[in-house]
Amino acid sequence: MKLLLATVVAVLAVPASAFAAGPTMVVRDVPLHASRTLDAATPRFNMVGLHWRGAGAVYFKARTLDGRWSAWVQADADDRIQNGWYLGGLDWTGAATALRIRTSGRVARVRAYYVDSPLETMSARRLQVAGSPLIISRFSWQADESIRRAPPKVSDAVHYAVVHHTAGSNNYTRDQSAAIVRGIEVYHVKGNGWNDIGYNFLVDKYGQVFEGRYGGVDKAVIGAHAEGFNTGSVGVAVLGSYGTSKISAAAKASLEQVLAWKLDLAHVDPLSTLTWKSGGNPRFASGVPVFLRAISGHRDTGFTDCPGNALYAELPQIARDVSALGGPKIYAPVALRVGEGQVHFTAKLSVAQPWTVTILNSTGVQVAEGTGSGTTVDWSWDASTVPPDRYAWTIASESARSATGTLGSGAALAFQRVTGSPAEVAPGETATFAYTLTAAATVTATLVSPAGQVLSTLLVATKPAGAQTFSFTPPPGLISGQYTLGLSAVAGAKTATAAIPFTIDDILTGLAVTGTSLSFTLTRAPFALTFQVLRNAAVVAVPAVPAVAAGAQALAWDKLLADGTRAPDGLYTLALTVTDEYGTFTRTTDITLDTTAPALRVLSYRAMRFRVGEASTLRLTVGSKVYTRVLKKPETTQFWLKTKPTQYTLTATDAAGNRSVVRYRR
Repeated sequence: MKLLLATVVAVLAVPASAFAAGPTMVVRDVPLHASRTLDAATPRFNMVGLHWRGAGAVYFKARTLDGRWSAWVQADADDRIQNGWYLGGLDWTGAATALRIRTSGRVARVRAYYVDSPLETMSARRLQVAGSPLIISRFSWQADESIRRAPPKVSDAVHYAVVHHTAGSNNYTRDQSAAIVRGIEVYHVKGNGWNDIGYNFLVDKYGQVFEGRYGGVDKAVIGAHAEGFNTGSVGVAVLGSYGTSKISAAAKASLEQVLAWKLDLAHVDPLSTLTWKSGGNPRFASGVPVFLRAISGHRDTGFTDCPGNALYAELPQIARDVSALGGPKIYAPVALRVGEGQVHFTAKLSVAQPWTVTILNSTGVQVAEGTGSGTTVDWSWDASTVPPDRYAWTIASESARSATGTLGSGAALAFQRVTGSPAEVAPGETATFAYTLTAAATVTATLVSPAGQVLSTLLVATKPAGAQTFSFTPPPGLISGQYTLGLSAVAGAKTATAAIPFTIDDILTGLAVTGTSLSFTLTRAPFALTFQVLRNAAVVAVPAVPAVAAGAQALAWDKLLADGTRAPDGLYTLALTVTDEYGTFTRTTDITLDTTAPALRVLSYRAMRFRVGEASTLRLTVGSKVYTRVLKKPETTQFWLKTKPTQYTLTATDAAGNRSVVRYRR
């Protein structure tokens, strides 16, 4: 790739006193097109993160203490775009004194975050919870708890794991690992503006496991590691870059141990798969169901190469190793109400053995028990005769971690699985909101303004228990901004509420597709605009996007793949991603690339009987007369004329405009 723009050398001074107070971070805007050294001082930094505006790429190299420059490294933004800025990862450079930046494509601004994270003595204390591997706690690696922005949020459970690499150099010592983790914490909080470090766990090449986001290693703490897929997942990052290098044996062993322990806590089969609805990111819009493995790579959830080709290729074997670790396990335990007073218990066992389901009331007295043997737990409890109470259930088998839960005597009123799709709509477009009611109730839906005012009541209706949907089309006149669909439910004395945020944004209107071109209108200039072509959910081309201003726009795909070869016929998705002051959203449209003329076979020239291989429009021209026939599928057809013509022309045209011609002359 041809690299554009002049090299910029950025040198920052750091006070010597800062080295005794943990990691320090200095932020500087990099003046693109500059041709001079900014400062002659010799600062110290050992990690660098880059933010930039524009859909192009940013590269950097660092000058080490001995004056040597590293190789060029491309900053990896994964799929993180925030307020119009691409958020690059934090790369370990080792002790360095200067940085050079260069860019390719359209890059309007670059901001450098210089982090110096000095070595500090780490506590020898290690954390072990409920059979976990040894974990270096936040206290031991000296996390700065004073910079956390908000208390942790906890999901209902861990449903799958997402594996990452942190990128940057693999050339670090065992003692430098904690300094890298401290630097990542500072960058994620002070640089990216997140509540805390994004990962739940971090593993170094020496096999050390570090506690990540605050809130309890044995809880389903929601991190900030995979946009749209943070809730319900555990994020584990391996320090270093693994595009071509395999992770060390020590790192692999520790990664497998922490995954085995965390998934066993949640009773998740490491070899299982699931479909998970995206919370919204540039690749998968909010509400889009995505097929995942129980141990997935970050690239499965967004536009990123993370965790690198080498580590990603190892994930299937890692999942098999995780499945084999430890003793018997109980997977996917479920207690489901299937009728009035009936509760159906199911689970899977990793090995065939006896199992027991036990029910206790609120005083600890056993009220029911079911037993069986094999690899499948399947037992129903008739609770219709027991008094109202709160009951605890346990599914247990020999040597396996027991699964537990609670059941109320009656269904509580609550909103569950509340979603809205798409997360961003323009006036005139329709958003669909979905939710599940745990009990029949009268539901009221209201539209709440960005200022928190109730603008209108959209729905008042009695709804049964179960899944529900509600559609809303914003009327003209609503200003752009963050709105909320407020939900309330009333059933007797029981009440429940929920809120679904969504954005109304009028920046993009009139999106239309013609062939392989998109046309649309922008009401104002966006922060960033990208155009991508996808096939089977993978990006295959990124057509150039010129600088855009408000007004009518047109973008075209030249039908070439990223490697310059001609795209084969098939189904493609054109994806337009817009970032403005209200957020980032993607609009997609599917197209079929068809450059093959329809197969047209003559069965009888004289009888005018033909076989057409796909849906086509036939035009039979006899002298000055034209006979037209539309075929909606591949089929055999015949033209019946009173007088057999001595010459004619038959043209078959498919939906893509490809034509086949047959000419007859006797």
